[in-house]
Amino acid sequence: MPGCRLRLLLDEDTQARRLVLLLRAEGHEILTLGETGKAGAPDSEVMRIAAATDRVVLTRNCDDYLALHRGLSDHPGILCVFQDADPVKAMSWHDIAHALKNLESAEVPLQGQFMALNAWLF
Repeated sequence: MPGCRLRLLLDEDTQARRLVLLLRAEGHEILTLGETGKAGAPDSEVMRIAAATDRVVLTRNCDDYLALHRGLSDHPGILCVFQDADPVKAMSWHDIAHALKNLESAEVPLQGQFMALNAWLF
């Protein structure tokens, strides 16, 4: 298994078992919201957990997290997966893993950033 890559906190909408296993197999250090015992917590609490554990949030709840990002002066980062109503255009679990690999390869600082992960799928 590759060395630890990104430290991610997966929001409830992205903690599907297959995605968690795939990202862990890729070497990412994954913590799901369910594993924190905070299932159902509001997004602001998710951001507090991310800050306390120094993890970038991975979510599909883009609008709400963009609003949180705009109101926070500092956070570990937010990676958002925009989903399309057309399943052909939506990102699969493998697409998410591939986009994370591309983002990581670019060595882009994530601290304080809100990024659409979709832009890294190439």
